[in-house]
Amino acid sequence: MSATPQKNRASRRVLAAAAGLATVGALVAAMPAGAHGHGKGHGHHPPARTVDVQLLSFNDLHGNLEPPAGSAGTVNETQADGTVKAVPAGGVEYLASSLRTARKGHPYSITAAGGDMVGASPLLSGLFHDEPTIEALNQIDLDVTSVGNHEFDEGATELARLQNGGCHPVEGCYEQGKKFKGADFPYLAANVTDEKTGKPILKPYTVWKKNGVKIGFIGVTLEGTPNIVTANGVKGLKFHDEIETVNKYAKELDRQGVKSIVALIHEGGAPASSSYNYDCDSPGAGDGISGPITDIAKGISPKVDALVTGHTHQAYVCTIPDPAGNPRLVTSAASFGKLYTDTTLTYDRRTKDIVRTAVKGSGTAKSSKHHPAPANPVSANHVVTRDQAKATDMTALIARWNTLAAPIANRPQGFISADINGRGSTAPEKPLGNLIADAQLEGLAPADKGGAVVAFMNPGGIRADLVYKATGSEGDGVVTYGESFTVQPFTNMMNVVDLTGAQLVTALQQQVSGSNEASPKILQVSRGLTYTLDMTKSGADRVVADTIKLNGEAIDPAKSYRVAMNEFLAGGGDGFAALGAGTNKLVGASDLDLFNAYLAAHSTAAAPLAPPATDRITVVQ
Repeated sequence: MSATPQKNRASRRVLAAAAGLATVGALVAAMPAGAHGHGKGHGHHPPARTVDVQLLSFNDLHGNLEPPAGSAGTVNETQADGTVKAVPAGGVEYLASSLRTARKGHPYSITAAGGDMVGASPLLSGLFHDEPTIEALNQIDLDVTSVGNHEFDEGATELARLQNGGCHPVEGCYEQGKKFKGADFPYLAANVTDEKTGKPILKPYTVWKKNGVKIGFIGVTLEGTPNIVTANGVKGLKFHDEIETVNKYAKELDRQGVKSIVALIHEGGAPASSSYNYDCDSPGAGDGISGPITDIAKGISPKVDALVTGHTHQAYVCTIPDPAGNPRLVTSAASFGKLYTDTTLTYDRRTKDIVRTAVKGSGTAKSSKHHPAPANPVSANHVVTRDQAKATDMTALIARWNTLAAPIANRPQGFISADINGRGSTAPEKPLGNLIADAQLEGLAPADKGGAVVAFMNPGGIRADLVYKATGSEGDGVVTYGESFTVQPFTNMMNVVDLTGAQLVTALQQQVSGSNEASPKILQVSRGLTYTLDMTKSGADRVVADTIKLNGEAIDPAKSYRVAMNEFLAGGGDGFAALGAGTNKLVGASDLDLFNAYLAAHSTAAAPLAPPATDRITVVQ
């Protein structure tokens, strides 16, 4: 894999490439030499024994440059009286303002991210292969990020282009006389290696330096990335264990005299509450959080001082003891730029390490508007509120790209009578999931289009809600191409395959068993398929086999059925091995084209589409 070397762009910050990395391949060689630093607060005072280093972090931006609409654009905040309030949040105009305000008075300030900066992005960024988001992050002064699974949506060559610059190989340059410069911050991919060379495809770590203060950053994505990305996106790559990888490079940094280390891990957990200001250290350290990150945190070397995480789109600031039994921060800032985490790392100049004797304070949190006093004095999540001044450079950036996107983005596709919730619905069966599956079935039912009798949609592929309120000048209830793209931004090609009735039943059982047992992935099903999901049972038994019916008839295990699904599911993605066993594949139109065609065929301004009923899956709790 090769990449175009970057021109020697002026660097603003003090991130220096760690020594001894000349061997990690062409992508690393193409990284900008030298350094980044915010260059704030240059004074000449004798250095104190300890220095407070501010670490600002966020994760899972997913190209959300404009404030996300509907429920995707709010965070839950528990009030002093115990009630929960949804607070509008997010949008890079506000994220940039929040970060710039937070940095004031902090001469030592680093901004880091936990992956999924791009991918599954709204049209404003996705239409341009996420160049607008990289440009925005450059201007926001992001210092470093790990890769996430979505950084691989378009493959390693495209990821290398986002890092190193150059115009898109097919679509070229989007603005006359302007060449895409790439990210001026390093993307770290310590646990992603080239299958042929065995070497990391991007830098595994980097070291931030200022006035003798050195902090190392190691970046990894979840080992399970190949299970949740299309096969083409991870072709030729190997993904390694997160704990082993972080520990290996922590040792390497330690040998180089870098004793302060932060791991950026694109894997996360589930706090017991959806409120961003919930104390997940109640009653004891880390008691209020579960999920993959808890085991990862317990296995990562004590050499690592803090974990910035992501992937689950949850908000938490927890302390999970490291293997030596010392408290260690594990943070995540929800998604879409709605929160940022502000952490104080106290750096000891003599030991060159972070002081971790008391990462948690005592006392209960007292709430004030959007900034409740955290129970943790050194780390807290803060809302990126929309009642602050917008960053004018971000407003200009959004306007510039919107002008290019407008002819496509503003095209009306259909009409709705109310919000149709997808991403914002917490129910197993989502109104928007039903709508998408129905659109896929209708488009692929004709004999010459595949002859489908049922369609399945993966819940993770639904990236937003369809929102009734106008987002621009289109008018309430109008669904624009930009809005439908935001719901289904992957533009997956649809497949129709033969599956036996027995394979269909197995596929439904795989929603709640195997790799999906701990965190079920409930497929959205087209009209005509009904069954009971009994969540009081465990594993595959949660799907009550004798209740599965198609158009009122029991599924015949020996019979062959034509099943429609996107190419991701047809490749066995998300743990659905049974769906990957289909035969006689026919490739149809894209999921987005079928969705837009359905909206056009079933709605007018006078007769808008109502949210479909959710009566296909009977859930027993």
